[in-house]
Amino acid sequence: MHQPYYKNLLTGTAELPWVRLHGVKDYLDMAQKLSHFPAIHQTFNIVPSLMEQVEGYADRSLKDTYLDVSYKPASTLDYQDKAFILNNFFSINKDRVIATHPRYYELFFKKQRNSPFDTQDFLDLQVWFNLAWIDPSFRVKYPALKDLVAKGRYFSEEDKQVVLEKHAEILKDIIPEYKRISESGQLELSVAPYYHPILPLLYNTNVAKEANPRTTLPRVRFEHPEDAQSQIDQAVDYFAGRFGAKPNGMWPSEEAVSEHILPFIIKAGIKWIVTDEAILFKSLKRKKRDTTLLYQPHLIEREEGALNIIFRDRNLSDLIGFTYYKMPAKEAVDDFMNHLNNIETAFKGQDILVTIAMDGENAWEYYVNDGHDFLDLLYQRLSEGQNIKTTTVSEYLFKFPAKFKIKRLAAGSWIYGEFGKWIGNPQKRKAWEYLAKARTELNDYRGEKIELARKQMYVCEGSDWFWWYGEDPDGSFDVLFRMHLTNFYIIIGKEPPDYLNNPI
Repeated sequence: MHQPYYKNLLTGTAELPWVRLHGVKDYLDMAQKLSHFPAIHQTFNIVPSLMEQVEGYADRSLKDTYLDVSYKPASTLDYQDKAFILNNFFSINKDRVIATHPRYYELFFKKQRNSPFDTQDFLDLQVWFNLAWIDPSFRVKYPALKDLVAKGRYFSEEDKQVVLEKHAEILKDIIPEYKRISESGQLELSVAPYYHPILPLLYNTNVAKEANPRTTLPRVRFEHPEDAQSQIDQAVDYFAGRFGAKPNGMWPSEEAVSEHILPFIIKAGIKWIVTDEAILFKSLKRKKRDTTLLYQPHLIEREEGALNIIFRDRNLSDLIGFTYYKMPAKEAVDDFMNHLNNIETAFKGQDILVTIAMDGENAWEYYVNDGHDFLDLLYQRLSEGQNIKTTTVSEYLFKFPAKFKIKRLAAGSWIYGEFGKWIGNPQKRKAWEYLAKARTELNDYRGEKIELARKQMYVCEGSDWFWWYGEDPDGSFDVLFRMHLTNFYIIIGKEPPDYLNNPI
């Protein structure tokens, strides 16, 4: 479960609403679904910087522009408010969501025709945007929301309050529900580094060449192993504070790993990590895919201690993430189960571990009914499987300790087994150069705002800014990165460089 850090540390406002909106659509129902399928054991990975923002929305200390303009009575909206709503309140999957609600779809076409909106149109749009983002299961489960869906149009300001209040309630339940289910043993929680950085590149951007020798490096090297260590340690501390114990597992951000970061992970008390199958075959210098090696845990033994590592089946994970939404639920589940049955036949009588590791939120809005039809049928079929058992990572490792050892872990991530997605074009490299220059300023700062300055720097180290550079459809992530970096200079009392005023 992952979203970048949208909160502006100087204003206290989230610049974009995606933590709140994914929070009411994805995080809670994915866990609650397990209560209907007791045989399904899963591992959820959380990113502390995401959960910190969830907590902010839950206690109402965090707001965003989308929320502020939603709360405004439709009769008081000014020209800017109306323009903002028309430009942004259709930001959800058109075919899977907007088209399934007649009034929302009607408003969509009205906007496409540039027809004028009256006060009731704006009020209905305020309600539908926030209502449509709420998970379908909650729109059925909560009578007040079910009634609003049935009503469909001519909403009142009171109706809108019901929807927005329900946002806060759902967000408030996420962490307690994760804690409750994890204590039952059905769910294991793992953690990512606090602000979701690419750990090997924090260690040294030159590590990118280890993963791909053809990589062009930034002109200014970023080399701060201490930041990689701190992002890991802070994540473990946050997790322990919310869930009562340190995590056994860590999902390194974007499954980005290298030999250099292993001591930091081991010293933090982590017992297992997950990464992509490409890293396994690179580490073992295998040119061909070998499922005999893939379908088992491996052991890393270093001076600092031992660490288990599991490798995801990329093909099966990506089928769920990027393919099955195009198919009817039964056809997709049949295909997935056929794959598992073929694997079982190939390894008859052996205990093997097939790891499915994927994004916990972004896939579902592309599915019919937000993925519920697919997941319900998948969980049912897995529960009934004769020779298949779902397991948390720690459960499996307890019964079947790793037998094979990895002498040296190759550097890379889940994207092509390298780091190009975060450092592979001129815009991404320039962002690293800006970051490296700012990080040097932090070394020299001794002021009273040192903790805030460090926090802001760690936010700037997050993976998402670099992911989008050169591929950002509307420039919003460029704006966010430069905002965070500008805030860093303001915090340490220095004039932000002029180059931060211009898009990268």
